[in-house]
Amino acid sequence: MNKELMEALDILEREKEISKDTLFEAIENSLITACKNHFGKSDNIKVEIDRDTCDFLCYAEKEVVEEAEDDCLQISLEDAREVSHNAQLGDVIHIEIKSKEFGRIATQNAKNVILQKIREEERSVIFNQYYEKEKDVVTGVVQRYLGRNISINLGKADAILSEGEQIRGEVFRPTERIKVYILEVRNTPKGPRILVSRTHPELVKRLFEAEVTEIKDGTVEIRSIAREAGSRTKIAVWSCNPNVDAVGACVGMNGARVNAIVEELRGEKIDIINWDENPGNLIQNALSPAKIVAVFADPDEKTAKVVVPDYQLSLAIGKEGQNARLAARLTGYKIDIKSETQAKDTPGFRYEDYMDEYEDDDMTDYEPDGAYESGGVYESDGAYESEEPYDESGQAYESEEPYESEGEGAYESEEPYEE
Repeated sequence: MNKELMEALDILEREKEISKDTLFEAIENSLITACKNHFGKSDNIKVEIDRDTCDFLCYAEKEVVEEAEDDCLQISLEDAREVSHNAQLGDVIHIEIKSKEFGRIATQNAKNVILQKIREEERSVIFNQYYEKEKDVVTGVVQRYLGRNISINLGKADAILSEGEQIRGEVFRPTERIKVYILEVRNTPKGPRILVSRTHPELVKRLFEAEVTEIKDGTVEIRSIAREAGSRTKIAVWSCNPNVDAVGACVGMNGARVNAIVEELRGEKIDIINWDENPGNLIQNALSPAKIVAVFADPDEKTAKVVVPDYQLSLAIGKEGQNARLAARLTGYKIDIKSETQAKDTPGFRYEDYMDEYEDDDMTDYEPDGAYESGGVYESDGAYESEEPYDESGQAYESEEPYESEGEGAYESEEPYEE
């Protein structure tokens, strides 16, 4: 038994996760390469390796002829009978080749073949390992800044956190541990290239899945998510068990669960609301903490008109329109917010008109609390798997259908914004 070779293969399999079969194939190819360098030909060279003992045999198949013209492929009858007494003309016999007879160059080439195969398999193992983690969250260690990009060590491979995937204002120190979302894993000749993100909305979703047991086991689902990285995130959750409070499960006792995620995101605010199949209720929840007087939603056009008390207009719109913008992205509706005064003064936006219109179309009945009663199950298009492109610039996400207000007090309100 070749104990040294067996021990070397065991170490490679354990540390680099390269299978022994692959290594045996590499050894066979290296011996064939050495024979080709030593003899000039390798067409008739055969290599056999015992997988259990690691003993190997290298031999050449030669045809028995009267007089050998090509020593690599033929052997004379006289020489053949020294190997086998029963050799006859035309027979093919096996001539053992001693690897110790190889020259320095042939041996070096065989060594290079084995090393090259080990490097290729090592890169392949690393690529497969991280390719399985694509679209998932991993913990990495900050190594150094590469210009405006950051090199993150993930264990067996390094990842690149590009400038566009960094949250504006975040500064990392070397050796600091952070969580990142794996965007893409590419297989390149120099090894796997891993691209990660800190701004992707799925990062928040994966953090909740890891932190909240009810989400992990499927009791609570995250139906939709809208994020402006570094500032605020809104998520809509739903519970399939009526005895489980979806929002409460995500918040945790004394806010322990959500606070852990906020800490990981460096203070980013997170609003958690209840998902509702009813668009009117969903929009009302999405605009919280603002109070809503009425919601007029059109599921076909994906538009909604919202009426709020005069003193709640600034709160509903949010600072620089952020609350309305995130609510629009969360629900998939283009939302137009008006105060009660604006709604009464705007032609065509009287309660009575909308009540008559929606009752005739059998779409909804107006109620003072803004409830929306739909005849069928509503499926929101605002869930994260949206057709809206993901902005890799790291800037605030600008929807293809931005928030618009026809009222004079929409963005430039005389009332100061209050959290």
